[in-house]
Amino acid sequence: MIRPKTKEEIQILREAGKRLYFVLQKLKEKSVEGVFLRDLDALGESMIRSGGDIPSFLNYTPEGANRPYPSSICISINDEIVHGISSESERVLRDGDVVTLDAGLTHKGLIVDSAITVVVGSVSDKVQKLLDVTERSLYKGIDQAKIGNHIGDISYAIEQFVKPYGFSIYKELVGHGVGYEVHEAPYVPNVGKAGTGPILEDGMVIAIEPMVGLGFDKIVLAKDGYTYKTADGSISAHFEHTIAITNDGPIILTTE
Repeated sequence: MIRPKTKEEIQILREAGKRLYFVLQKLKEKSVEGVFLRDLDALGESMIRSGGDIPSFLNYTPEGANRPYPSSICISINDEIVHGISSESERVLRDGDVVTLDAGLTHKGLIVDSAITVVVGSVSDKVQKLLDVTERSLYKGIDQAKIGNHIGDISYAIEQFVKPYGFSIYKELVGHGVGYEVHEAPYVPNVGKAGTGPILEDGMVIAIEPMVGLGFDKIVLAKDGYTYKTADGSISAHFEHTIAITNDGPIILTTE
C-alpha cells in the first residue's frame, strides 16, 4: 500500500534530507586514494549520530536476507553496483576507482535515502561520461514526478535518456517509496512505458535511483548476500534522490 506523507512529515523529511546531503558530501571529500572503506563507513555513522539521527541501513534486514545489513554506508566499487558492505571490508581506495556512496538517515522517525557516485583520481572519458549520463538521467526522472503522472513516466524518461549513449540499465534494481520504512511501495523502475503504473499523488515520497553501466545489463549477487555486481565485471554508476510529490511539483528532499 502506498502511504502519502503529510506536509508536516515532508518538512521533517526535508530536514533529514539536508542532513544526509552534507554527510554524503563529506564522504565524497574523504574518498581519496589510500582510505579504508571501513573508515568511510565509521565516519558516515559518526556524522549521522552526532546530529541525533540514526543510520537507516545499519541492521536493516530486507526481505529474503539471511542477516541484518552490517554497515551504515553502502560503498560499492567499480563493478559493484549497489549494497557493498563497507564495515567488513579491508579494501582501500585506489586511483581510478569508481565509488558509489549510498546512505539512509532516520530523523524524528522518518527516513530519507540518497546516493552519489564519485571517482578517485582520474578515470577515462568514457567512465566520466557514464557518471554524467547517469546523474542527468536521475533529473530527467525527477522532472516527471508530478501529480497525475504515472510511475512509468519516470521510468520511461530515465530509459529514453540513457539509451542513445549505449549504456545499460540494470532492470532488476529499482527505486522505491520511502519515509516510514527503508523500502515502501511503490517500486520505481528505471525502464518502463509512459502512462503505466501507479498514479503520482500529492504527498507521495519516492527514491528515484538510476543504476547504469558500461557493459551488459546482467547482474550477479556476491557471496556476502547483499552486494550486486555486474556479471561481466564492467563499471557501473548510481545516483539517487528522495523526492516528494507535491502540488508545487517535485521537491528534492536530499539536497542542501
